[in-house]
Amino acid sequence: MGSWMTQTAIAWLVYHLTHSAFWLGVVAFSGQIPGMLVGPAAGVWVDRLNRRYLLLTTQTISMLQSLTLAWFTLSGTIDITRLALLAMVQGVVNAFDMPARQALPVMLVEKQEHLANVIAMNVSMFHLARLVGPAIAGFVIAWTGAGWCFLIDGLSYLAVIAALAAMRLHQEPAEKSGASVWNDFRSGLKYAIGFSPIRILILLVGCMALAGMSFAVLMPVYAREYFGGDARTLGLLMSCSAAGSVISALYLSGRSSLRGLGRVICSGALLMGLAIIALAFSRHIAVSGFCLLLAGCGSILVVASSNTLLQNLVEDDKRGRVMSLYTMVFLGGMPLGSLMTGTLAHQFGTTIATCTNGAACIVLGWWFYRKLPRFRELAKPVLEKGGVLHDLEQ
Repeated sequence: MGSWMTQTAIAWLVYHLTHSAFWLGVVAFSGQIPGMLVGPAAGVWVDRLNRRYLLLTTQTISMLQSLTLAWFTLSGTIDITRLALLAMVQGVVNAFDMPARQALPVMLVEKQEHLANVIAMNVSMFHLARLVGPAIAGFVIAWTGAGWCFLIDGLSYLAVIAALAAMRLHQEPAEKSGASVWNDFRSGLKYAIGFSPIRILILLVGCMALAGMSFAVLMPVYAREYFGGDARTLGLLMSCSAAGSVISALYLSGRSSLRGLGRVICSGALLMGLAIIALAFSRHIAVSGFCLLLAGCGSILVVASSNTLLQNLVEDDKRGRVMSLYTMVFLGGMPLGSLMTGTLAHQFGTTIATCTNGAACIVLGWWFYRKLPRFRELAKPVLEKGGVLHDLEQ
């Protein structure tokens, strides 16, 4: 919740300082591009180090970053340069933090067939926070200013650190191969690219982040310019998207097998694309909120289902490296997409930029649908070996 409060407050603060869709894209780019640059090497260390200790370190640094952001904002010395630099620091931390967290659920499940449910429940928790955090941020910004959102976020890390410290997880020490970080990275990259189902899933999520999900960077423009609102309006719009994400995550957490996940991904991409295009032409806040809810549903159907399939396909000793590639394309796609969307909106208008995002989702859903027969053929033996396959062809 604290992290989503900070993301909402940063978006609002950037637009308050610059009144520019372009700068919204630049700051989003600054915060997410480190994941693309640092992520591959980070995955090697996730496979080598104790994941819980790694997470304790990343969460502590994140707490200090949020408190620094609060200090600058509450003291009145914040500017767009400091915002971008602090966002970049958090991006470097996330490059290590996210693949470690993606790899953690495997250490929490006792039976492999429960992994899909655990991943979906984890997504549910994440997006419940995404539902509540922006709404709280909107009211906090309206009452006291953005600085208090950053302060609350910084203090909230104490609960996260305490929870991690209380965990008692069993993790087998990684075998020391004697290979360098570079050689370990190359072997992980070769494995991910060489196995077609993993390559397709990573490529799909990366392209969705680049061309589809980046419409969210324009939400402050919708809140202020189209609906004449303030930070509370922005929080409401972001919470509508999060509500849709929660609905899809709860649906996925109740599924008993991997059956039909390929079609779920295709349906999610189509739903998201149509909802975003409808959002582009909506000028009524209730209609826009409903469009965002549907877009949130679609995005999680794609991302969480892809994550579930990926986690069940990957070999455990390469999990950190593969999930770092997954994180890299997701975190790398988002800033590039945010920059592209912000620039497109600046040049041609918000409607054209949003429609482009929606059309991209539809194209990607069609592309994955065309890949499904070959995907099933190659994935089936691996999933059967893991004991988690239940009629994948359906």
